[in-house]
Amino acid sequence: MLGPSRLTFVFLAAAATHAVAQQVPPWTEDCRKSTYPPSGPTYRGPVPWYTINLDLPPYKRWHALMTEKAPAVKILLKTLRDFSDAFVPSGKLMALVDQKLPDLLGQLPDPFGKEIEGIAAVIDVPLGEIIAFNIFYEVFTMCTSIVTEDKKGHLLHVRNMDFGLFLGWNINNNSWVITEELKPLTVNLDFQRNNKTVFKSTSFAGYVGLLTGFQPGRFSLTLNERFALSGGFMGIIEWILGKRDAMWVGFIFRSVLENATSYEEAKNLLIKTKIMAPAYFILGGNRSGEGCVITRDRKQSMDLNELNPRQGKWYVVQTNYDHWKNPFFLDDRRTPAKMCLNRTTQEHISFATLYDVLSTKPVLNKLTVFTTLMDVPKGQLESYLRDCPDPCIGW
Repeated sequence: MLGPSRLTFVFLAAAATHAVAQQVPPWTEDCRKSTYPPSGPTYRGPVPWYTINLDLPPYKRWHALMTEKAPAVKILLKTLRDFSDAFVPSGKLMALVDQKLPDLLGQLPDPFGKEIEGIAAVIDVPLGEIIAFNIFYEVFTMCTSIVTEDKKGHLLHVRNMDFGLFLGWNINNNSWVITEELKPLTVNLDFQRNNKTVFKSTSFAGYVGLLTGFQPGRFSLTLNERFALSGGFMGIIEWILGKRDAMWVGFIFRSVLENATSYEEAKNLLIKTKIMAPAYFILGGNRSGEGCVITRDRKQSMDLNELNPRQGKWYVVQTNYDHWKNPFFLDDRRTPAKMCLNRTTQEHISFATLYDVLSTKPVLNKLTVFTTLMDVPKGQLESYLRDCPDPCIGW
């Protein structure tokens, strides 16, 4: 008789073989019909709003938010210290972070260095740890992003933010430690100048770059990590060693949101700027056909995958794999997302139906921190904290 672990292995092997043959993961559920506005077991709660005043000196912009969020940031930083100590015993890695990274603060482009310095002062933690806190988002982001166009030419841009893979598993509640600790840090941010909104974002308190956001009436933008041999770690090492001719992806993202004046200008900047880590920039606009995925390596654009509604291409879906290649079969969120979009049809695209798509396992998974829905023409952004009750895939 097979024991439990052996039986589980046999089941997963058989399921995986079936999945390869069917091109659908065995743990994919049928397209979920969720309650909208959100409620129920996959909904953790709303994401609170805060204003970041760009008229303040960079050192002071985050003080109010970080005073409130300091305890949650300290919990996450302790987890990261424990994680680093597991790989480099005796605290030597974090000692190096605390001693060496502050010397590089002046090498960060304005205003990011001063903002990080101000955050560290409010939280009262070593400056090097806040710099490291801002760095690690470059290399651990697993996401699903979708841009759609309905029959009337109206664009919607949505995403699941998945974060925390390999950063500690809690066996008591079957969850990723970092994923859970990021949920209290998730915030909606209204960046204002002269008391007027410049752009909005869903982000993590303490992180001065951005990964999700939009300029009302102009364009929306999300960032997904791209797995590559010359990945983010290589860029970080080069930067620390003195080669600083590339932009941090979170910083270029925020710079584009703040300064670009149109969809086309944003697209050109994201295509041409040299960046620290390979990435997918998912961009939406405010007119028919304005939606694309820019596949980037660190030096140049590799591919531009654009909406073409006249030829029936009314959506683009991007996870963490090049769209012209098959995704890793154990992490195929693309296939169920496309399947659910096709079942929904272009005639019925809305925040409610896209929330259904992003709630369907494994598009929704144990790494999902939040879901964001953006409507550029209407100037609307909604974000929700998520849960993925068992049975749920771990990534």
